[in-house]
Amino acid sequence: MAELTLQIAIIGAGLGGLAAAIGVARAGHKVTILEQASLLGEIGAGIQIPPNSSRILKHYGLLDKIESVSVRPRDFIIRSYRDGTILSKQNMVPYAEKRYGVPYLHIHRADYHRILVAEAERLGVKLQLGSTVTKIDFDTASILIRDKPDFHADLILGADGLKSICRESLLGHIDPPHLTGDLAYRILIKAEDMKKHADLRELAEEPAINYWMGPYGHVVCYLLQGGGLYNIVLICPDNLPEMINTIKADLQEMREFFAGWDPKLKTLLGLVQETTKWRLLNSEEMESWSHPSGKFALLGDACHATLPYLAQGAAQAVEDGAVLGALFERIEQKSQISDVLTIYERLRKERTTRVVKGSTALRDIFHMKDGERQRERDRQLTQQEPFEGYPNRWADPIFQEYLFGYDAFAEVDMAWKRYKSGTFPGTAGHFKSNL
Repeated sequence: MAELTLQIAIIGAGLGGLAAAIGVARAGHKVTILEQASLLGEIGAGIQIPPNSSRILKHYGLLDKIESVSVRPRDFIIRSYRDGTILSKQNMVPYAEKRYGVPYLHIHRADYHRILVAEAERLGVKLQLGSTVTKIDFDTASILIRDKPDFHADLILGADGLKSICRESLLGHIDPPHLTGDLAYRILIKAEDMKKHADLRELAEEPAINYWMGPYGHVVCYLLQGGGLYNIVLICPDNLPEMINTIKADLQEMREFFAGWDPKLKTLLGLVQETTKWRLLNSEEMESWSHPSGKFALLGDACHATLPYLAQGAAQAVEDGAVLGALFERIEQKSQISDVLTIYERLRKERTTRVVKGSTALRDIFHMKDGERQRERDRQLTQQEPFEGYPNRWADPIFQEYLFGYDAFAEVDMAWKRYKSGTFPGTAGHFKSNL
C-alpha cells in the first residue's frame, strides 16, 4: 500500500479504465471513474485474454472468476483460405500455462467487463455515470462535466478510448480516428447449430483459435461461454460510406466476398442470420501521453489504439493499468506524481508502439495474394535459426516471448529501484541518462 492517499479520477469505464482503477485502488488510493454512458455495459462479442493479461488477472485474484466464463483454446491454427488446410499450428494447452504460468483464454467482452466492474466496486471505486466531460484543466487537475459540478483530483487518467476527448484536449486540436482500410463483420452463432453440420462439428467441439488467411482479408473464429457460442470475425476491405463507421450488413455482400474460400466457411456463413460491419480505425502515435503539469496521462486506446490482428488491444490497456497501479503503490509523496507518470510512459510507450506496428504488419501477412504468400513461406523455410518474423507471430520464438512473457509488476519493480537510486532517466531531480 502507498504511504499516502491520492484522489485519482479516471475518465472512461472501459476495460482499460477499469483495469487502471483496480490497480490504483489496490494501492490504497481513492478512485472515481467518470463515464459518459448512463448505464454500464459492453457491446461486442469475443475477446482474447493472452498470458500477459491473465498474469495480471491472477495477481489481482480474478483469474478463477474469469476462467469460470472463459474457454481455453487448445491450439492456434492458421489455415489456407482455399480449403482449410492447416498451414501453421501453435499449441496453447498445455503449452501456455507450462511456458508462461498462466493460460490463454477466450471470453465474451460483456463477461470480462462485468467482472472488472464488480472488482472495482468491491475495492471502493466510485462510478459516476452520465458524466460527459467537456473540458480538462491540466494545471489544476479539474474536470468540467456537462450539467454536473466540476470534479477535482490530484491526478487525471484519460481512458476514454479511440474517440477520445482526453487525447484531443492534450493535443490541443481535433484528432479524429484514422482510417485503416479494413472493416470487420462481427458475428455470434450458437455452437449447437453448427453441430448439425458434419463439416462444422470439429470447429464447434474442439476449442481452438482458427484463422483463415486469404487475399485482401482473413477470418478469425473461436468458442465462447463454455463452448456454447461461436465467435466469428471477418476482415475485408473497407467499403463503408464516408462518415459511417458502423452499419447493419448485407449478408449477401458478406458471403460473396468469401465465396471462393474454404467450403466450411461457406457452410458457417450460411448460418448467419444478421450481422453488423464495423470500420476498423486507429490513431497516430503521439509524442507524449502526459501533460507537462504532471497531473494528467492517457492510457489504452486513447493513446495507442491498434488494429486487432494480434489480439492485444485490450491486453495492452490492462498492462497500462497494472503498471500505473504498481507505481502508485510505491509513491511516497505527492510531489512524485510527475515522476511516476514519466516512469509509466517510458515503461509503456515503446512496447505499445511495437505492438501497434506488429498488428499492422500482420495484416500484410494475413492478406497476401497467393504468389506473395508462397514466396514468404519459401523465405521462412530457408531460415536456419529462430528469428522474429514468422508468419504465425504466435509461434515466433522471439515475438511470442515478447508478447506473452511480459510481467508488468517485475518491470515496475526494476524501474522503481532505478528511480530510488537516482538513475531513472527523465525524472525530476535525478540523474538523466539514456535507457
